[in-house]
Amino acid sequence: MLSRSTWQHLRIPFSIFLMPVYLFALAADPQVAWVDAALIFAILHLLVYPASNGYNSYFDKDEDSIGGVEKPLTVSRQLYWTALLFDALGLGLAFIISVEFALMVFLYGLISKAYSHPAIRLKKFPIAGWLVVGMFQGYFTWCMVWVGLHGWDTFLQTPALHVPAALSTLLLWGSYPMTQVYQHEEDARRGDRTLSLLLGIRGTFHFVITVFGLANLGLVLFFYIKFSLVLAIIFQLALTPVLIFFVRWYLKVRRNPQEADFKRTMQLNLLSSVCMITFFVVMAVLQYG
Repeated sequence: MLSRSTWQHLRIPFSIFLMPVYLFALAADPQVAWVDAALIFAILHLLVYPASNGYNSYFDKDEDSIGGVEKPLTVSRQLYWTALLFDALGLGLAFIISVEFALMVFLYGLISKAYSHPAIRLKKFPIAGWLVVGMFQGYFTWCMVWVGLHGWDTFLQTPALHVPAALSTLLLWGSYPMTQVYQHEEDARRGDRTLSLLLGIRGTFHFVITVFGLANLGLVLFFYIKFSLVLAIIFQLALTPVLIFFVRWYLKVRRNPQEADFKRTMQLNLLSSVCMITFFVVMAVLQYG
């Protein structure tokens, strides 16, 4: 039986925050094998992502709030082996899709472990950590889902696919520092230099609105050029609640930096994910309808 601590640190519900990238790749082309799509979803969101969460939590041994968990329990060796088991199960199932997809899943697992493993620990390097996380959770994951759904040959023969994949990374680069804004004290105590810690609290907000704004502009143009003006407008409307929440939170933080806390960070993450998921569901309906 897995302990309560192990289940907590796998953070399976936290996978919802990474779901928009999967849905973006899914909605980009109406020719989808739905059995494969369901299997890819399960591999990533129920096995690979939780494995990454658990593995990194084991080495971080956080005492303060982490993504999706306000009061983390003490980790045990069971978490380490469970994370590896989840990885192995995910990799084994990935071969059902294709060898290429399985190799990409394997590479993703290696990179995700480098974030907290003491031999590399990308968390100690603010720029490198930010670049790698955004690249692999955005561009690489988008490509991985596409390859799983449509095959490696189709991906190689369609250079235009790099555009939405790259926009996914820009979106992640714009949002990721905000997930670190409430962890400054613990990161500094542990010797980790995240980008948010480097920028400071206000600097993180300024950086996020700038990069996220560029990502938003790029996505609006992409949906307009590739699909339709209607879809571009729907996308912008879908993100309006996120913008309103962000601006109101920013004004509070300017008055009191303590407002940059775990609760509001998770509220922003959840709101952003729900808005993006809703949009991509609407996009899929319009595409497949």
